[in-house]
Amino acid sequence: MTAPTWERWVVAIDGPGGVGKSTVARGVAQALGYESLDSGAFYRAATLLIKLHRIDPEDEAAVMVTLAGADLAYRDGTIFLEGVDVGRAIRTVAITTATSPLAALPGVRLLVVKRLRRWVAEREGRVVVEGRDMGTVVFPASELKIYLDADPEIRAARRAGETRATVREVAARLKNRDRQDSTRTLSPLAAADDAHRIDTTTLNADQVIARVLSFRAG
Repeated sequence: MTAPTWERWVVAIDGPGGVGKSTVARGVAQALGYESLDSGAFYRAATLLIKLHRIDPEDEAAVMVTLAGADLAYRDGTIFLEGVDVGRAIRTVAITTATSPLAALPGVRLLVVKRLRRWVAEREGRVVVEGRDMGTVVFPASELKIYLDADPEIRAARRAGETRATVREVAARLKNRDRQDSTRTLSPLAAADDAHRIDTTTLNADQVIARVLSFRAG
């Protein structure tokens, strides 16, 4: 199947947690006059919905029935569930921990990918999307794919600075999340073959943004 023409305008940024994807995506989008999209917010909101309805996350049929009619919308950098801003609610440790297993369900991934593609198509592809499989699975025809990475200790320190958890606690969570995301059968965390790799360990956000923009200019 031929990819839609708008897909080539997408800037796809992938990588594990704590590498600065969200900050970089917003900065690149602002510089280009694009919108940015946090794909993980859709999976987190889906997880929150399943928890609110007390659905067994291992019962894929029940999960899909619940999600099929769900009102998930992404506006102004935040996710809305049934019209309610759940941007803060989806960032709890409980939701973070439960998201990877739910996101590994084939039906859930298919549903979310369809919604992501529709959202981006409505904007004719002039969007910076960030996640874990944007360049490999969701928007493989994007002409600019970026894969961000960083030293695990630095990643943990960055995330710990955003929470009340210790660096050790965050490091353990990130290690577990990395294992789950990189070893799942469907859409694992991986860099696209044609992605530009950037190690953000010693770079600040402005430096990473500038580097991404230099690739696009080239």
